[in-house]
Amino acid sequence: MSEIALLMSVLMAIIAASTPLVFAAVGELVVEKSGVLNLGVEGMMIMGAVLGFGITVVTGSVTLGIIAGALGGALTAAIFGYLTLYLLSNQVATGLALTLFGIGLSALIGIPFVGKSLERLPQIHIPGLSDLEFYGIEIGRLLFGQDVLVYLSIVSVIGVAWFLNKTRAGLILRAVGENHDAAHSIGHQVVLVRFAAVLFGGAMAGIGGAYLSIAGTPLWVENMVAGRGWIALALVVFSAWRPWRALLGAYLFGGITIIQLHAQGFGIDIPGQFLSMLPYAATIIVLMIISRDATRAKLNAPACLGKVFHATA
Repeated sequence: MSEIALLMSVLMAIIAASTPLVFAAVGELVVEKSGVLNLGVEGMMIMGAVLGFGITVVTGSVTLGIIAGALGGALTAAIFGYLTLYLLSNQVATGLALTLFGIGLSALIGIPFVGKSLERLPQIHIPGLSDLEFYGIEIGRLLFGQDVLVYLSIVSVIGVAWFLNKTRAGLILRAVGENHDAAHSIGHQVVLVRFAAVLFGGAMAGIGGAYLSIAGTPLWVENMVAGRGWIALALVVFSAWRPWRALLGAYLFGGITIIQLHAQGFGIDIPGQFLSMLPYAATIIVLMIISRDATRAKLNAPACLGKVFHATA
């Protein structure tokens, strides 16, 4: 394989590795902006992955598979929302339990689909644009030849940024996350706003999981999310709760994931076990750097993040 062909392969793989992180991180960002901390992103992603793959296999429709993935993530998130917002259970403990629940239930649901595979999600081809080249590098293929979910992930970042900063509903959601008592005192339905945010975050995580099983590696493997939900959680903090930074962070971590897979192919003599831990080691390092400036982190974080809201008359 030539150097240019290898570079193209790496860049395409980075995009594929980053897209599920974009979906999950942007969804969780909205959840946390509302003041809710949901640590069950891993569980929602794995439910989206198994339901998306299963429905696609059964119906033969990728569209239905993507919708099923979103619904799977949203329904899983609804469990978390009911327990924490209505029954007032601890958000941290409930989120961790949700991850374990999702991993176990997805393994059970996925038993009939083990060993089956799908056709990879087709890439869009725009005549003229998709064929652009620059010094042998297929720029057109990178920018205009991806599958529809890659573009949907970019659109979701633009949409969430616009929603949070330019709409009344986004202002209400941010107000609920900053001071839920003040928002309640002027008539906003704090629990409903937060529940809607939790459902949206679950749907986004479910689409991220469905992307893994339908487009990334179009087959079902138990626990195939493999820690990406935890990386998405770290990305929200890394981005300082800003959608564009979450997008950049997702591609940074996606790049680290792919580079560790190709490092030995580039002649770097490093044990494979060390390379495998790079994405998670990078996550820990980033969180350590952020935690050094606790004051700035508190200023960026929603003031009521993780706090229980007690409705009063």
